[in-house]
Amino acid sequence: MTKKILSLLLTMTTAMALQAQDVQEPVLPQPAPQTAEAPQTYLFGYFSYSTILKSMTEYQKVQQDIATLRKQYDAEAKRVEDEFNRKYEDFLEGQRDFAPSILKKRQNELQDLLDRNVAFKQEAQRLLQQAEQDALAPLKARVSEAMGQLAAIRGYAFIINTDGDTLPWVDPTRGEDINATLLSILQAK
Repeated sequence: MTKKILSLLLTMTTAMALQAQDVQEPVLPQPAPQTAEAPQTYLFGYFSYSTILKSMTEYQKVQQDIATLRKQYDAEAKRVEDEFNRKYEDFLEGQRDFAPSILKKRQNELQDLLDRNVAFKQEAQRLLQQAEQDALAPLKARVSEAMGQLAAIRGYAFIINTDGDTLPWVDPTRGEDINATLLSILQAK
């Protein structure tokens, strides 16, 4: 009987020890077996999208068009704001003399005008952003096409955009700065 209890305890202790080993030792990926062949290396290019876009002659035209559109929206917003201020001043001057129903009507008109002004400003901002995206789309398409050509010629596995400090370090034996080459391809077209 004691032998059975001791063997049961020994079995349980062994099982718990094995379970503890499983928990404590993480499984690490094993390195690939070494072969006589050299490991395959990938070449890649990197560039600054904003630098390339700003260097394109069409970019300046796009920015001028957006600035013109922005001035038009700003002028309309100013006109509407002036109209609101004029009506608000009229309301303040006459509010003591207004009957309660007229006072309530004017307050509602002012609130409605204010709400429409806020909505117009938000819509104008959205439309400006959309107009800029639409105007830059053909330029971005040209950059993408030039990247594809350059990647095919040089055999890049991929091309990285370095804007936003996304590429703090590059191994110069594997990565190549393609800003100048990309600009020359774009200017040749």
